[in-house]
Amino acid sequence: MIREIEAFVPGCEQEERDKAMMLRFLRTYDDAYLRSNTMAHMTASGWIISPDGRRVAMAYHNLYHAWAWTGGHADGERDLRAVAIREAQEEIGVRHLHPVVDGIFSLECLTVDGHEKRGVYVPSHLHLNVTYLLQAEETDLRRKPDENKAVGWFTPEEALQASTEPWMVERVYRKLTERAKPYMK
Repeated sequence: MIREIEAFVPGCEQEERDKAMMLRFLRTYDDAYLRSNTMAHMTASGWIISPDGRRVAMAYHNLYHAWAWTGGHADGERDLRAVAIREAQEEIGVRHLHPVVDGIFSLECLTVDGHEKRGVYVPSHLHLNVTYLLQAEETDLRRKPDENKAVGWFTPEEALQASTEPWMVERVYRKLTERAKPYMK
């Protein structure tokens, strides 16, 4: 993963700085892929487009009370593309899913506020996130009640409007929407 992140060409200052931070963290902490590192840990997300390239899949996440992409913790897995695919399959039920482009699509260091998870307090921390551009069949979506209240397909514009997390819209989803345009119709 260090080589993949090193090879990633940042598309903006945010990614340049986040890339440097991720590489420093990965080289410093042996437990960077585990949630037991309560300061920060690696995660992976999928920006999922429909086969016709006109829509984006999102879930209304219980934890964040917002429409958002899919993704989750590495939990020791170092193949973050496999993590992004697994999380999309688990969170929104997609079975037929494949990468649209080889390699990393985007990088983000994301803040996570302290919260309760299964009755245990999780302190505020960072998700050092690697994003992949994925494609799924539109008929595949299903909700996972323990993680989300709803799932759906949105046009890119609707996706930006649906999310109620201003920082995610401005710094992440807008960037992903722009970057995915060559693959969308």
